[in-house]
Amino acid sequence: MLQRWIGTALAAALLSTAGCTVKDSSDDNASGDAAASAPAQPQAQAPAQPAPPPMPPPDLRLEVNVGERKLYVYRSDQVVGTYSIAVGTEEWPTRTGEWTVGQVVFNPRWTPPTDEEWAKDEEVAEPGDPDNPLGRIQLVYDPPRSIHGTNEPESLGTAASHGSIRISNADGLRVARMVMQSGGAAKDDAWIERVQANRKERVEVAIPNPIPIRVISGGDTQSSYRPGESSKGKSGSGEREKEMSGSREKEKEKSGSAEKSDGA
Repeated sequence: MLQRWIGTALAAALLSTAGCTVKDSSDDNASGDAAASAPAQPQAQAPAQPAPPPMPPPDLRLEVNVGERKLYVYRSDQVVGTYSIAVGTEEWPTRTGEWTVGQVVFNPRWTPPTDEEWAKDEEVAEPGDPDNPLGRIQLVYDPPRSIHGTNEPESLGTAASHGSIRISNADGLRVARMVMQSGGAAKDDAWIERVQANRKERVEVAIPNPIPIRVISGGDTQSSYRPGESSKGKSGSGEREKEMSGSREKEKEKSGSAEKSDGA
C-alpha cells in the first residue's frame, strides 16, 4: 500500500513539472502581433550636404582675329600672348562667333569628314603620324571646330584650312597649358613631358571651367596660302583676299557643309 502511494505521488510530481514547461503557441502569436503593431522607429538621416559653390569665371579668354590671322590670349583684359595662325579659305571660311574651350587633346587623331568632297581621298591620321594635319595639340571649342597644331607650319599667317584654326605645335602647347591652368585642369611639367614623349597616345583633358573664345572677322590681310609657297613670299606679292565681311554671304550659303569639317 505504501509503495502504491509513493508511485502515485511521484507520477503527480512529474506531471506538475511537465506542465510548467508547456508553452501555449497562442502566446507566440500574441507576441508577434504586438511586435508587428508597434510603430517603426524613424531612422536617423544624414544631414544634407550643401551644393558646392559655382566656380568663379575664368580670368583667361581667347580672341581669334580672322583677318589679322592672329590669336590673342587675354588675362584680366591684358594681352599675355599673341600667336600667328592660319584660318579658313574663302571657299571654306572660319566661322565667327563666341563659344568656350571645354577640352584639350594631346596627340589628336584626325578623321576626315566622309561627307565632304575635298576629303573623299583622305585617310585617318593616327596620333604621332607625321601627316596628321592636327599636329600635336587640339583645343576644342565647337565640335568639330578647334584650334589645333599643324604639320604645315609654313601656312601660318594665311588662309589655308577648311575652316579650322591652325597654330604651331609649340604655340598651341603654350596656349593649351594656359587654358588648362585657368580652367581648373592644370598639369605639372612632368605630366606634360610624359604626354609629349609618347606621340602615339591620344590624351583628352576636360576643362571643368571652360575658357571663353571669340572669333571675329577682323580686317583683310594677305592672300590665301597654297602648298609649296611660303607665307612670307605671298605677303610680298601684293595680292589681297576679299574682306571677311564681304564673304559672309558665301559663308552662310556653305555653312551647312563648312560646319561639319574641322579642316586640316
